Amino acid sequence: MDTLGVGLIGTGYMGKCHALAWNAVASVFGDVARPRLALLCDAKEPEARARELGFVRATQDWRELVKDPRVDIVSIAAPNHFHADMAIAALQNGKHVWCEKPMATALADAGRMRDAARASGKLAVLGYNYIQNPVMRLMRKLIAEDAIGAVTHVRVEMDEDFMADASAPFSLRNERSSGYGAADDFMVHELSLIWSLVGPVSRVSGDMAKPYADRTLPSGARRAVETFDIANAFLRLKNGASGVMIANRAAWGRKGRIAVQIFGAQGSLVFDQERMNEVEMFTSDGDPATRGFRRILAAPLHPPYGKFIPAPGHSLGFNDLKVIECREILGRLRGEQTLLIDFETGYEIDRTVHAIAESHASGGWIDLS
Repeated sequence: MDTLGVGLIGTGYMGKCHALAWNAVASVFGDVARPRLALLCDAKEPEARARELGFVRATQDWRELVKDPRVDIVSIAAPNHFHADMAIAALQNGKHVWCEKPMATALADAGRMRDAARASGKLAVLGYNYIQNPVMRLMRKLIAEDAIGAVTHVRVEMDEDFMADASAPFSLRNERSSGYGAADDFMVHELSLIWSLVGPVSRVSGDMAKPYADRTLPSGARRAVETFDIANAFLRLKNGASGVMIANRAAWGRKGRIAVQIFGAQGSLVFDQERMNEVEMFTSDGDPATRGFRRILAAPLHPPYGKFIPAPGHSLGFNDLKVIECREILGRLRGEQTLLIDFETGYEIDRTVHAIAESHASGGWIDLS
């Protein structure tokens, strides 16, 4: 693994995040070998993108990439409906896989991906980088140490406004082929946080909504929206705690908000992704007259923040979380215990999302146990 060969499929927003992470991980952490950026695949101008992102070769054929003997791990940042075929082919060709979320748009495809990972014996993980935030790691530690007592309730909201404009044209995100909508676009992230902080989900009751029934095509005609930009779910966790998730892609004014509230028997933790370098903590001990939430800023005391910045209050960003995730992958490949969402847990997250959609259709609770 000293000279891990990387293949990247897709160079859009998340593909570039992967490339930046592969380029930066050795410089930031200093304890891993610098990966070889072996081959890049993109549908348009792959040679130009390879030069920009530091890859030595380029192709327009992802099948060529997953078979290339110089590639050891495949980063998949292509549209959701390509994930299954690409990941399975990579695994069958003996490659490790780092695939963006969600696993797939159909649960059967996610199951095939999980089974391919099992059969291959290779590392297969999903790009849930919000769990890598040093603040999230601190929250996880505090919960594990019983700092707020037994968790009784979890509440997570994820809101953005990129689908809020009713006059915006019809796009791939409005097609059923991309998934259900907010449920598998946003709720998978919420579930990754719940899974890593508190544990798995045992029952769900869901509802989904379309704020706009149709959108305009380039021809001027209108096409019915096939996905749901709003999703809500009640949860029961396996540890007995209750939970609520809300997801909205049409929330004017919200710019990447992920609000996490964890309520325990002796306190609470509150986090918002729009202020991603801080967490608020309340504990019920001490003088009732002076109790209140206290703000904790991310600092070198909260690993691996100090690998990026030597002082508190200077703030990490979204791309830094991808670098941390990349380091976790390299660590796992050399036998370390690291924090990752593998295809086993990823399948359970996808299964939960599909259960939320099933509950929306049936109007009842769905058991996942």
